[in-house]
Amino acid sequence: MKFSTNKMVKIAVLSALAIVLMLVIRFPLIPSATYLEYDPADIPVLIGGFMYGPVAGIIITVIVSFIQAVTVSLKSGPIGFIMHVIATGVLVLVSSIIYKKLHTFKGAIISLAAGSLAMVLVMIPANLYFTPKFGVPYEVVKASLAVSVIPFNLFKSIINSLLTMLLYKPLGRAFKKITL
Repeated sequence: MKFSTNKMVKIAVLSALAIVLMLVIRFPLIPSATYLEYDPADIPVLIGGFMYGPVAGIIITVIVSFIQAVTVSLKSGPIGFIMHVIATGVLVLVSSIIYKKLHTFKGAIISLAAGSLAMVLVMIPANLYFTPKFGVPYEVVKASLAVSVIPFNLFKSIINSLLTMLLYKPLGRAFKKITL
């Protein structure tokens, strides 16, 4: 896939915005699982996927996940990087593919709902496979799915989807006016 210089710069700007949001806004959503921190970095990633397609969304996801892995999530290492790429990657991939085909407000709602559901569902086996690699017993991970992992991924994806719905059109219009 070929990107113009203009598009590459805008993808870089969205990546930088996602990184700033990830670094500045972080807090636990589930009181019993404070290690699961919400950050709004998925919002610029989703906007990038909506504006420039699924490939751009995945590129932004990998950039942000890498920066997160070497900064605030240093303890989680490569496994945390992979889990973040899987979670955000599924959300943005499903959402942007559907939105590309249903490029309407209703399509945006459907695409974000489908992306959120896909993320929640994919992160169940991902957590069962990867979290024990952090030394957490499989049975503990399995028991935490219903009380922390699923609610966290559901809340995170819903919050980010709602904020994406509010910000996509104004930000998209502003980005279209800028040419480099």
